Amino acid sequence: MAGVVRQPIDQEALELYVKQNFGFGQSNPTYQITDSTRKRYVLRKKPPGKLLSKTAHQVDREYRVIHALEKTDVAVPRTYCLCEDESIVGTAFYIMEFLDGRMFEDPSFPGVNAEDRQEMWHDAIRTLGKLHRIRPQDVNLETFGKPSGFYNRQLRTFARLAESQAAARDADTDVPVGQIPHFASFLSLFAQNQPRERGAVLVHGDYKIDNLVFHPTQPRVIGILDWEMSTVGHPLADLTNLLEPWTVSNATPSWPRIHASPAFLHPSQSRSQAKDFLGLPSREQAVEWYEEVAGWRVPAGELRWATGFALFRDSVIFQGIAARYAVRQASSEKAMAYGREMGPFAEMAWAMVGSSEGEKAKL
Repeated sequence: MAGVVRQPIDQEALELYVKQNFGFGQSNPTYQITDSTRKRYVLRKKPPGKLLSKTAHQVDREYRVIHALEKTDVAVPRTYCLCEDESIVGTAFYIMEFLDGRMFEDPSFPGVNAEDRQEMWHDAIRTLGKLHRIRPQDVNLETFGKPSGFYNRQLRTFARLAESQAAARDADTDVPVGQIPHFASFLSLFAQNQPRERGAVLVHGDYKIDNLVFHPTQPRVIGILDWEMSTVGHPLADLTNLLEPWTVSNATPSWPRIHASPAFLHPSQSRSQAKDFLGLPSREQAVEWYEEVAGWRVPAGELRWATGFALFRDSVIFQGIAARYAVRQASSEKAMAYGREMGPFAEMAWAMVGSSEGEKAKL
């Protein structure tokens, strides 16, 4: 079969049952496969039809990085095969291990006791630090990305994506998705005062609690999922993404917003429910835990700049979901609600880093 990377697989398990039953993720359709021995696997594929972006939906990149990390101390599922022959299921796909664990859409971990809640956050951060310690050349990923210029490349990529996505028209109404607020100003602002380069660092690209699988009973990460945006880049991109519950919950404007939670509000805020979610670390504690494992100090000014960029990036990602919904390629019924977040997230980014020339000077 042309275009297939193979690894040994049980030839006796020929009878397969397939269903699309995963509610996480907005980009690549994901399926559970069960064989005749009741062993489960996961299949990830590109969406059908003409894709809006050549840089999104890269399941081959997902496969490559997960496979490369299998023998490290970074928790990832085992991979079985990559198939780039579109005649098999219509688009490229790969198959990986099904991780039998817990996934949480809510990063406050409702229903978990205080001790486990704290340790689950600690291990999520610890796992990120382990990933950022990996040298790409040590896992045959030296050609996975460039060791410098990450934020400039991100800026160019998201600018192109935003231009393409803004032009997408709704299949029913023919109304275009439209551009995010302050777009031209963001491009100018983020070309300046960028964080110091950190060398060749593997970044996940969308590192957050709902892309982690936790052990069924223990407060530890057993796998990181959804690697389609992974590359060699700047570690602050992953860290700011993980810190987003605190960022969005305490940002202005932020209510009501996707990813905002009263559990992450500062206890001084009247809406805060921090006392009901004991064990949640503060944002400052989370940064300290990361520094301990990653081995470098995170400058406050660089973190602020990178946090603003992360919100800008999110707004473009939400715009992409809106565009995929517009052309009816979205793989989640929540796509419409997520697409509407592109404007508010752009405004949060602007409030943080672009509200005045004085703010720009402080970055």
